[in-house]
Amino acid sequence: MKYYIIAGEASGDLHGSNLMKALYKAEPEADVRFWGGDLMQKEGGTLVKHYKDLAFMGFAEVVMNLKTILRNIEFCKKDILDFQPDVVLFIDYPGFNMRIAKWAKSLGFDTHYYISPQIWAWKEKRIKAIKRDVNQMYVILPFEKDFYEKKHHFPVHYVGHPLIDAIEAYKTFPHIDFYEKYQLDNRPIIALLPGSRKQEIKKLLTEMLKVVPQFPDYQFVLAGAPSLPYEFYQQFIQDHSVKFITNDTYNLLQHSHAAIVTSGTATLETALFDIPEVVVYRANEISYQIAKRIITLKYISLVNLIMDEEIVKELIQRECDAKNISKELRKILAGEERAKILKKYALLKEKLGGGGASDRVVKMLKIDRT
Repeated sequence: MKYYIIAGEASGDLHGSNLMKALYKAEPEADVRFWGGDLMQKEGGTLVKHYKDLAFMGFAEVVMNLKTILRNIEFCKKDILDFQPDVVLFIDYPGFNMRIAKWAKSLGFDTHYYISPQIWAWKEKRIKAIKRDVNQMYVILPFEKDFYEKKHHFPVHYVGHPLIDAIEAYKTFPHIDFYEKYQLDNRPIIALLPGSRKQEIKKLLTEMLKVVPQFPDYQFVLAGAPSLPYEFYQQFIQDHSVKFITNDTYNLLQHSHAAIVTSGTATLETALFDIPEVVVYRANEISYQIAKRIITLKYISLVNLIMDEEIVKELIQRECDAKNISKELRKILAGEERAKILKKYALLKEKLGGGGASDRVVKMLKIDRT
């Protein structure tokens, strides 16, 4: 069978790679063409577009890059028509993917969506488009099944969270000594995860780095995004005594004592490695003001959203400065607050259920085609 997969961000690349691994295991002769990144490319298939050429964050940034986005949409439609897949599979990335889903469904392509658009956070009216344009939806958060089925009467498949498989597999894989590999000393590590997009890194990394001198008993390690060169980070690092790594974030988290993390998938990854964290977020002011009026969620981090309580501290927009980051970081380095977070992480894992998300999606894909 022929599969066309569209993932437009680093997290989608990770989940797409695990999905492709499961797909090739079940169907070695599968013909896969995809939008994604290096991880998906390692699994095989044909890479059409890399996500680093697609990622625009926030309302203002999307408007500024509208011509590029529209060109990509038209290119994607033509590529699908030329390839004629049996299945078009969308992974998150809703602004782009929902447009393609509408077009693809209208032409009779079989449309499947893995990792739901977060319409429970905003743009709930998208449910009409999802019902019309998506044949099968695979959700990964426990509350999403009730949201779709009880509130909107749209049947979906809850497959569990794919990060559980990715992280457990990583933990069992033998690794070179992290301290030796990056020439670190014996102080505990605090990880800095400023995100994967240039816009968010520019807004957050400077404040993160201001924290470093206040914690001389710890060493800070900055995780670079695979799609960005060291030269981009160098302008921020300058004289700061931080180590830089790239394409090795899980290894960093496995050896960290605490972390400062930009809101996104990384907040959940950090929790699944049992690393207490401070979550930070700062957007373009125009984008933030628009979002604040549309999004009604109590929390921005996946950890807090899934648990429906503040497990980890979130510092948003004007609260996101070096003073507040330092204050919250001190709380989680030792003592009661740290112990409390670790206990809540255990409950989080229970709530997410077991592994096997990618295998379940592939199995359902195969069932749906028979």
